[in-house]
Amino acid sequence: MKIPKPAFTPEFRGLAVKRVKAGESVGGVAKELGLVEQTLRNGVKAAAKGTSNGAGNRMVTPEEKELSRLRAENARLKRELEIVKKAAAYFARDAL
Repeated sequence: MKIPKPAFTPEFRGLAVKRVKAGESVGGVAKELGLVEQTLRNGVKAAAKGTSNGAGNRMVTPEEKELSRLRAENARLKRELEIVKKAAAYFARDAL
């Protein structure tokens, strides 16, 4: 089953780039926020060149920010649940 690609706001991506520029690792920020590492690297490079495509072009409401964060958290929790299900099935099969 293919997981749909999440849509992150430009402000969300901009904040992720700022965290990387502040000294955090790309991998750590990407994992925490549910981003693909290469996408975040591309964003950092684009911001360094000044060619980021329109971060901040439109106002994002606090509700939209919260929704984006909750979607990322939901995706992370779904991945964790899949791991737990697979582990439970493995150990249940092993107990027989």
